[in-house]
Amino acid sequence: MSTEVARTAGPGGRRRVGRTAGSATGVTVAVQALFWTGAAAVLGLWWLDTASVRGPAGWFTGAGRITGLLAGYVCAVLLILMARVPLLDRTVGTDRLARWHATAGRWTIGLTVAHAVLIVEGYALTGRTDPVTEGVRVVLHYPDMLKATAALLVLLLTAVVSARAARRRLRHETWYHLHLLTYAAVLLAFGHQLTNGADFGRPAARMFWYVLYAGAAALLFWFRLLMPLRLSRRHRLRVAGVRREAPDVVSVLVTGERMDELDVRPGQFFRWRFLSPALWWTASPYSLSAVPDGRSLRITVKAVGDHSTALASVRPGTRVWAEGPYGALTAHRAAGRPALLLAAGVGITPLRTLFETLPEDPVLIHWARRPEDLVLRHELDAIAARRGTRAYYSVSQPAGHRLPLDAGTLRTLVPDVAGRSCYLCGPPDWTSAAVAALRASGVPAHRIHHESFAL
Repeated sequence: MSTEVARTAGPGGRRRVGRTAGSATGVTVAVQALFWTGAAAVLGLWWLDTASVRGPAGWFTGAGRITGLLAGYVCAVLLILMARVPLLDRTVGTDRLARWHATAGRWTIGLTVAHAVLIVEGYALTGRTDPVTEGVRVVLHYPDMLKATAALLVLLLTAVVSARAARRRLRHETWYHLHLLTYAAVLLAFGHQLTNGADFGRPAARMFWYVLYAGAAALLFWFRLLMPLRLSRRHRLRVAGVRREAPDVVSVLVTGERMDELDVRPGQFFRWRFLSPALWWTASPYSLSAVPDGRSLRITVKAVGDHSTALASVRPGTRVWAEGPYGALTAHRAAGRPALLLAAGVGITPLRTLFETLPEDPVLIHWARRPEDLVLRHELDAIAARRGTRAYYSVSQPAGHRLPLDAGTLRTLVPDVAGRSCYLCGPPDWTSAAVAALRASGVPAHRIHHESFAL
């Protein structure tokens, strides 16, 4: 059975909130142009240092040099994407950055493997030996090659644990810490690029490479370490209380000093590190589940791993280290259009804040497996009644109480769905199905917004 919250008299008037999508598009285009310009400059290093290419050995070696240069360049880009630069996060969006990060990771692996294979084959042809013998000689006798080989093995391990099938079997905490080995791989591989790279003989080329990597390292140091440290010292965040919302869901209230100075918006998330014995060793991303009020922040978390399960027993007064805020799943993406909010399970948390704050008559649909999984429903009902908006709920159990996730259902509940900006939050498989249903309902891809916490 689906439930529609009755309309009540809501606040009058309409207004446009935040920046338009045009600014985000402009930044996205500029970032992509900068990336391709850098890639062209990297290829220029090979072009300037290559007079001619002759014979199979020359072609293999030349291709190995090109793939090596591009692999090194994409590694630096990967580090920049891992820095969580606020300008990119709030304009390009966490979802798109996560996709870029995944794509850069795949290209890094592919280019690195191709570089190793092509270079060894080229050297083997030049020395008239077999690839295995030549590969052993390169690894054991060339400077920094043992470290580079270790870097390749680490990258391959990262690729394995990042595959979807592997991630489903690993705890989030395990995957997260293994994924951090990417930093070690880049550090191990850096030296051999300059000591063995035939394209870095010119001082200008070496300087370009140093500036590229030093810039990436500076962004990481500033935004992943210094900014969270500044936030922690300035606001002194602490747990104020923990409230159980469902058998496996709790809300955690965090307070601190100068909370009104935090530049945080409905729909955003932080990476939270609770400094208790069971939780200090990892940081996990959780969205705000209540509109920031200048006095406190609230998250609502379902127990799906060690970190989220342990939150139920965190004590008031526990210090909190937070990175953020992150995410562009905010009001500016609506671009003045009415919104449709689609949530599954605890994915309701960021959409609950948008349901309270978005103008233009937002509509909410919340899917869950059981009635008790409709967390925060009492708050959603109160928001809908106060604003005169609509909220629909769907559960799989008991049988017959479920709304199908398809275009027909969406058009029945929201006849003007094709003209709305749509926000999604839920598990990956559900999100894919929701995107397909929205596209079938006539919603353009650029008006479908969802985010991944993978980065």
